Amino acid sequence: MQTAEVVIIGGGIVGSSIAWHLTHAGCKSVLVIERESSQGKGSTGKSMGGVRAQFSTPVNIQMSLYSIPFYARFEEVVGHPADYRPQGYLFLATKDSHLAYLRDNFERQKKLGLTTARLLSADEIRAMLPQLRSDDVLGGSFCSTDGFVDPYSVMNGFMASALEHGATLWKKTEVTAIARDQQGTFRVETTREPVSTHTVVNAAGAWAAQIAKFVGIDLPVEPLRRMLVPSEPFSDFPHSSPMVIDMSTGFHFRPEGRGFLLAWNDPEETAGYKTDFEPSFIEKILMHAADRVPAFENLPINPKRAWAGLYEMTPDHHCILGPVAAVPGFFLANGFSGHGVMHSPSTGKILTDLILQGKTNVVDDVSVLAFERFARGELLHETAVL
Repeated sequence: MQTAEVVIIGGGIVGSSIAWHLTHAGCKSVLVIERESSQGKGSTGKSMGGVRAQFSTPVNIQMSLYSIPFYARFEEVVGHPADYRPQGYLFLATKDSHLAYLRDNFERQKKLGLTTARLLSADEIRAMLPQLRSDDVLGGSFCSTDGFVDPYSVMNGFMASALEHGATLWKKTEVTAIARDQQGTFRVETTREPVSTHTVVNAAGAWAAQIAKFVGIDLPVEPLRRMLVPSEPFSDFPHSSPMVIDMSTGFHFRPEGRGFLLAWNDPEETAGYKTDFEPSFIEKILMHAADRVPAFENLPINPKRAWAGLYEMTPDHHCILGPVAAVPGFFLANGFSGHGVMHSPSTGKILTDLILQGKTNVVDDVSVLAFERFARGELLHETAVL
């Protein structure tokens, strides 16, 4: 039987970051179990790759305040490119309530140490991007250090460096059962061989609830399909553009290669493991796109290049991080609700701190993300969900 100090279930960007942070903190016996033949086949490889600090809750803002500077020096620290492009996020407010919301968020962000966000007037937005339809825009917010990364490259960088520092990666291996004895030792059964460990980390993405069930935990994480539509090369809108978020519809887009990547959270989408792209979505999203950017009426789309991935949603759209009181040694890094890529650096650091020291200073109060908050009815309220 194999033994490891820490077993991480899931080799996506979150599991890879935890492996990197653990090995670089001196924990050499780390085993990552990935059920696919290659990493990133879950949510990581299908992500939009956005990173932002413009959130509404202190814990999400603080996780971004660790993660974004980490991405800025990723190549220097990890030895692999992250392709971090600080082109910003621009939120467009079309109602007074949007403006009030952005103002509240801005004050909170500033108080926590974010210095690169600012509120914009409608005229400043028009000057920044005259190609937008802005007759209904009242103002907005912009943060210059927000931007995009290449999730696949980040994941590979984290894992390659973790392996160099002693971690082990098992691919094409499924976890089939987890048992814990009286002494607190876990026996993790896999399709390869069993593993003995004192610490198990559930980083299984949209499949996290199935892993949690092995230890008798009912984890409130549900898969939700998100579809992304890339355009063909298009030059009638600037490629220096930030991620633009239309708060009236939730439609958002960013430059990608020589074209643009379009996203929209369809309110009619229902939970489930649906990873097929629905062609009728293209018409819906192009309607929103052309409404905000008139030039997008002529945006060339090849439906064969569009794709679908899974968000791992929690009831309050916040991740579940940390130990499970009822199962000592079992840790959760789940339910990122679309923020897994942007918060993977801080997640890796927080989990490593909690595993090795029992506390962290990345965020003021990590207990707000505890699994037990659901039983206590202490849900967080994050409204800035894309």
